[in-house]
Amino acid sequence: MKKILFASSALVAVAAAGTAQASEPIKLSVGGYMEQWAGVADQDVGESKNAFQSDTEVHFSGSTTLDNGIEVGAKIELEGETSSDQIDEQYLYVSGGFGQVRLGKDDSAADSMGFTAPSVGPVGVNDGDLTNWVDAYLIDTVPSSGDQKRVTYYTPSISGFQVGVSYADDSGSNNNDTATDGDNILSAGINYQGEFDGVSLGLSATGENQGEGNWYGLGATVGFGNFVVGTSWGHIEDDYAQGENSVTADDTDAFDVGVSYAMDAATVSLTYGYAEYGNRTVGSTTTEGEISTVDLGMSYALGAGVAWKSSIFWFDDESDSAAVADNDGYGAVTGLALTF
Repeated sequence: MKKILFASSALVAVAAAGTAQASEPIKLSVGGYMEQWAGVADQDVGESKNAFQSDTEVHFSGSTTLDNGIEVGAKIELEGETSSDQIDEQYLYVSGGFGQVRLGKDDSAADSMGFTAPSVGPVGVNDGDLTNWVDAYLIDTVPSSGDQKRVTYYTPSISGFQVGVSYADDSGSNNNDTATDGDNILSAGINYQGEFDGVSLGLSATGENQGEGNWYGLGATVGFGNFVVGTSWGHIEDDYAQGENSVTADDTDAFDVGVSYAMDAATVSLTYGYAEYGNRTVGSTTTEGEISTVDLGMSYALGAGVAWKSSIFWFDDESDSAAVADNDGYGAVTGLALTF
């Protein structure tokens, strides 16, 4: 594998040789987002975990196009607040008629290419912020390994179809300068995006291998008029991402389904999620159970780069373990999301 990666890098270098001096120098641009939320929740196990939440990132990006038409660029995402890794993602990319190659710390191809049900509120039901407000299992139909040091290749979009493949040589090197003894991670995805007589269609099939197990899933969205309808399903095998000394887990199945409606500057969505999980870990306990959750979301564009967003949510989490209490409840969250 290392020989293959070295050869690929050499080919890219040869393709760019002799043209870099004639291209424009790379200049970094600044972007990012800031989200500030206020909310309240009522749950059986106690009060809301927080009254306020925030998420802020500053993004630096830049690129140049060589005389042979190949684009070379970089992206760096700086966390606005964190107790661990200050850098979220950082990678360079090389793009051309062959597609795009990324090298650095980035999401996997499966994570980037999977479609899920539409949801516009700040909480959501699928890999959202539910657990920022209450104690519950977090549904995720695209449970990627997160930002790892990896190489990723995306093909060009051909008749609406695109394929992506990622490889990380060590899952333990995420926040370290060198790899340790973690698992190799192989991730892949294929999706389709097209439009027919005013109807847009999106389909995805994604999956990832880590350790002795896999996860895989499907997603679909359909847009017509002001409506978007979507659903996704994901399955996590019991030994996915489980090391030799890890706690025992069982298979997990999850799905979501939802609809959104846009009217002028406002968009509303209603989304339902369900999971029958076997991989929830609380302390040293791994438990099975099931959860249902509903989110009614709203997003209103107040101006360029400024949106007011709100969620009203409900959940019911039933654990099969006496060590993890059953929990259900509801809540409301509102706030502003800025993009710059």
